[in-house]
Amino acid sequence: LGMFSELKFPVPWGHVAAKAWGPLEGHPVLCLHGWLDNANTFDRLIPLLPRGYYYVAMDFSGHGLSSHRPAGCLYHFLDYVTDVRRVAEALQWRRFTLMGHSMGNFSFSYCFISPQFCFLYPEMVDKLILLESLGFLLAPEDTEAWLKSKRRVIDRLMSLEAKEQTPKARSPEAALQRLLEANSHLTAEGGAVLLQRGATETPAG
Repeated sequence: LGMFSELKFPVPWGHVAAKAWGPLEGHPVLCLHGWLDNANTFDRLIPLLPRGYYYVAMDFSGHGLSSHRPAGCLYHFLDYVTDVRRVAEALQWRRFTLMGHSMGNFSFSYCFISPQFCFLYPEMVDKLILLESLGFLLAPEDTEAWLKSKRRVIDRLMSLEAKEQTPKARSPEAALQRLLEANSHLTAEGGAVLLQRGATETPAG
């Protein structure tokens, strides 16, 4: 397990990088690093673990070899959970083991990423391994509402990204017609004014 391969998964702002060890057909294990770390956190550990597993250690966005989010964007804990969901989707993993590492007082939000993912997507995780970490603590009365709202946000985002296509090119007349159909309160004159600044002209339309 000393040899590894580098992986890259496309995301809307660039890519998420990862390292992989073991046979591709082995049972999948996704490894999540801690505060200000990267996938190299697992370099010394993976060779000591059982063989026959396919270990993938990802760099969270803005860490290691992964792309940074655009300037001005915050790194919220739920975005990291979504990164995990994106990587699992890219790997086409339906069920896998999740191993998360975190340590120190500054990792308080990081140490919740693995447990949160398990809480949101229990059908995808067969085992959870926490290294120097804590479980996910949530008041019982908040559990159902938190689960529904957060999973809905992630699932909706993933669905939109999967459907994202190159914008259609239309003639100015067709673009105006489309705008008016979507906004019944607009007059043709008002729509034309908005399109002057709201549309981009290309050779195709």
